[in-house]
Amino acid sequence: MNLFNENISWKEELHPILKKYHHRKHPLKYHNLYQLVVMVILSAQDSDNNINKIAPDLFRAFPNMKSIADATKKELIPYLSGVKYHDTKINWLLEIAKEIKTEENIPLTMNALTSLKGIGRKSANVILREAGLDAEGIITDLHVIRVAPRIGLITATKNGLKAEKELMAVLPKESWNEAGMAISFLGREICRPKPKCPECPILKVCQYPFKNIR
Repeated sequence: MNLFNENISWKEELHPILKKYHHRKHPLKYHNLYQLVVMVILSAQDSDNNINKIAPDLFRAFPNMKSIADATKKELIPYLSGVKYHDTKINWLLEIAKEIKTEENIPLTMNALTSLKGIGRKSANVILREAGLDAEGIITDLHVIRVAPRIGLITATKNGLKAEKELMAVLPKESWNEAGMAISFLGREICRPKPKCPECPILKVCQYPFKNIR
């Protein structure tokens, strides 16, 4: 495996997927920054599809951050009972809403975002990327954690922070914003648990043991 080989330009090797998924919007179907932040928090350890189904009714009832700040836990439960770990996530949302009060006060730096309840580096990276801001890290969702070691970018790990640190070490900063999401989309569509290797745009560089499947 060529892991961390300084002779490899991973930005160039990943160019086919960086181009294929360039600026593709995150699968969460949000319409503004407020909705994005709420949906990112709700999607932790849950599926994007599930959150997309729940979101329309939630946002009709609570259209902005102030409406959540003014709500009670009892009022939110009917809209969020289908979310995994909804009890904890409702507490997070209420705490954040009461702290920042309006969507205009949503912070947009890594340090400020991760100081909020329920927002870790992965979530903050998604928010910054979708807001069109400069990357301060690399998105490492479950798809990235599965796919990046297959490609040969990082060592196998289940730790998102470790995966992000290794990705940041091998990828130039100018590609951080798009690389994580591109690898994630590759994992969602092609490099699935049972990968569709013949369809992969980066098959020739991939280190996956079964890459010879054509």
